Amino acid sequence: MKYYVLAGEASGDLHASNLIKEISLIDPDAQFRGFGGELMEQAGMTVLKHYRDLAFMGIVPVIMNIRTIQKNFRFCEQDMLTFQPDVLILVDYPGFNLRMAKFAKAHGIRTFYYISPKVWAWKEQRVHKILASVDELFTILPFETEFYRKYNYPVNYVGNPLLDAILEKKMSPDFPRFRNENNLSEKPILAVLPGSRKGEISVLLPIMLEAAAQFSDFQCIIAGAPNMGIEFYQPFMKESKVPVIWGKTYEILIHSRAAIVSSGTATLETAILNVPQVVVYRLTPKWLFNFLKFFFLKTKFVSLVNIILEKEAVKELIQWNFTLKNVAQELGKILNDQEYEKRMLADYREMMIKLGEPGASKRAAGLMVGKLKT
Repeated sequence: MKYYVLAGEASGDLHASNLIKEISLIDPDAQFRGFGGELMEQAGMTVLKHYRDLAFMGIVPVIMNIRTIQKNFRFCEQDMLTFQPDVLILVDYPGFNLRMAKFAKAHGIRTFYYISPKVWAWKEQRVHKILASVDELFTILPFETEFYRKYNYPVNYVGNPLLDAILEKKMSPDFPRFRNENNLSEKPILAVLPGSRKGEISVLLPIMLEAAAQFSDFQCIIAGAPNMGIEFYQPFMKESKVPVIWGKTYEILIHSRAAIVSSGTATLETAILNVPQVVVYRLTPKWLFNFLKFFFLKTKFVSLVNIILEKEAVKELIQWNFTLKNVAQELGKILNDQEYEKRMLADYREMMIKLGEPGASKRAAGLMVGKLKT
């Protein structure tokens, strides 16, 4: 069968590549074509456009690049009609993918959505676009089943592919090796994960580093974003000589005593790796956050850990609560209050039970191929 796959971000590239590998094992004659990245290409897909060429975030970048975005839509539409796939598989990235779902529906192309857009958190009205254009939805978070039930829309919960991605690394702590490979001291590590976008890093990193610097018995390490070099990070470090390490986020975490993490998928990864954390975020300008929160935000929490557990398992320091004093205070509780840390790790274990067993990619692939054959 022929599969057209669209992923618009690094995380989508990772999860789509694992899905492609699993589909190939079930359907050896499978042909894959679409938008994505190196990992999808390595898995056997013909990548027509890299996700870097699709990544326009925010109102101003979208307006400035509207012609490019429109060209990408037209190119994708024409190429899909030429390829005539048995199915279009969309991976997250709703801004682009929901439009392509509508196009595919109009042209009689079956549409599967893997990793639901976060309509349960932002812009819930988008759920109607999903209902209208998506034939099958494959979800990765346990509470999404109940959310879509409100709309009488059955979904296929397959478990979270982050479990597969992390277990695939087959990591075991070896601090002496990790220390020697990265020229680190013998001090225990505080991990700093400031995100992957320039805007959020520029806002979050200075305070994250100042907070970590108050704990002189520890060394701080920044998990670098793959598309940014050291020259981008240096202005935010001031006089500190904090190492930035790329491509080893999971390794950094498994060797860390605690972490300061920008809200996003990284909070869930940190919890899966059993590292105590404080979650931070600040959207600028502040009025924009207030506007979005009032009109669009539908969840009590922002971190996936807390959303899954429906309680505050990890501290969220968001917007005006994101201050040097608050971050340092929370980090101190994690490092110095054993009972506080034990409660957090116990909550992580509860979260893991809710996420279910590894094998999400394999389950999703099996369901998809099975549905295509019926």
